[in-house]
Amino acid sequence: MEQNEQLPLDVLILAAGLGTRMRSNLAKVLHKLDGRPLINHVCRTATALAPRKIYVVIGHQGEDVKSAVLEELNEENAEFAWQKEQLGTGHAVNSAREFLENEDSTLLVLSGDVPMIRAETLAALVQKHHTHRGRGAACTILTVNLSDPTGYGRIVRDSEGLFNRIVEQKDATDEEKAVKEINSGIYCFNTKKLYSALTRVKNNNAQGEYYLTDVPALLREEGEDIAIYRHSDAHEIEGINNRVQLADMERTLCRRTISRLMLDYGVTFIDPKNSYVSERANIGRDTIIYPNVAIEGETVIGDGCLIRSGTRITNSRIGRSVEILDNCVITDSEISDTCTVGPMAHLRGHARMEEKAKVGNFVELKKTILGRGSKANHLTYLGDATIGEKTNIGAGTITCNYDGKNKHATAIGNNVRIGSDTMLIAPVKVGDGAVTGAGSVVNKDVEENKLVVGAPARAIKTLNQE
Repeated sequence: MEQNEQLPLDVLILAAGLGTRMRSNLAKVLHKLDGRPLINHVCRTATALAPRKIYVVIGHQGEDVKSAVLEELNEENAEFAWQKEQLGTGHAVNSAREFLENEDSTLLVLSGDVPMIRAETLAALVQKHHTHRGRGAACTILTVNLSDPTGYGRIVRDSEGLFNRIVEQKDATDEEKAVKEINSGIYCFNTKKLYSALTRVKNNNAQGEYYLTDVPALLREEGEDIAIYRHSDAHEIEGINNRVQLADMERTLCRRTISRLMLDYGVTFIDPKNSYVSERANIGRDTIIYPNVAIEGETVIGDGCLIRSGTRITNSRIGRSVEILDNCVITDSEISDTCTVGPMAHLRGHARMEEKAKVGNFVELKKTILGRGSKANHLTYLGDATIGEKTNIGAGTITCNYDGKNKHATAIGNNVRIGSDTMLIAPVKVGDGAVTGAGSVVNKDVEENKLVVGAPARAIKTLNQE
């Protein structure tokens, strides 16, 4: 028999289910954990195994599931099979027959609603499959022991402790229900042998479905070797069936992430139970996080930062020694070293603050660059703007960037002083060293070192350049 170890690895992810217990109009695998659809977690883990190709079985809201998967996988590495009717896990795997039945490969079968499974665990499962009894198995099942196995298929072993069959909860006898070892729903198969056995699976069970769980017993009856890889961490194989389980998993993942950041990276959390941090975030040493802070997505925070309560940071980069005061919202933006933000500031749309810049209370930056050492301390909107170094933006300043049809840019130079309540009607440029008087409406470019006042603003003085 050809050894499995010589065969390439393919992955099949089952993601066609309705998820009725979620009580949702959204397909179960599209519900989010750590800000990403459940299916994306499984796809990322599968990718870490470097398989030849990943096949995804889709059905309910299939186009939306496909779009989510393609956010994680390259299109050339993914193939989609449609399960038009949900007639059981065996039927779901059979939906990919046209792609896989003639492949000489090892097929790793995963569930799209089991997001916590680790690549290291799957690699150990594949290794067990390849090396079982020195020649490999036709099927290898990932199992765990649960103190309460209710709802899971039980692993029934023979008198020698070898695999006999899998019995689903609804078909199990009282004696079988007492078994603690359960089927995780994760398998390795010899692909050709799997699809050959699937032709013999019947639906004469309590559900009237075609069970993938019948395949190992069919292969065993034909004299094939069935291996079991019993894993020690039951949390990894937990599926999501309802919103309570989803919330519990979110809490577990966050707790693990915060513990890792504290123990391995030297981050201080004043109240870990009341902080939320994405698993994908990176936070530097000696940064202090106050309660009720949310750090989402692929955010990176440098060493020695201080982040006060009520702040939310999403997919942003924060430099070193940055102070972010209470109740700030920062999304898709970048803050360089030694900046100060807030309280109650809003950065979005790829805003960027250069070193030592400062924004204060009720200041919003949208798609704006605030230069090194520049300040906007109060009650200001700066949109589609580029601001130079050591410029001061007075309270109540607005870049009027939208003319009703299009957005326009504002460019403000170095060492500029923008007076309180200045309106900058874009497109407009303000030269280095210029000053606008309080309440000015600037609708024309301002030359360097000019003082402008009024509505509309006009130049009244050339300023001393020293």
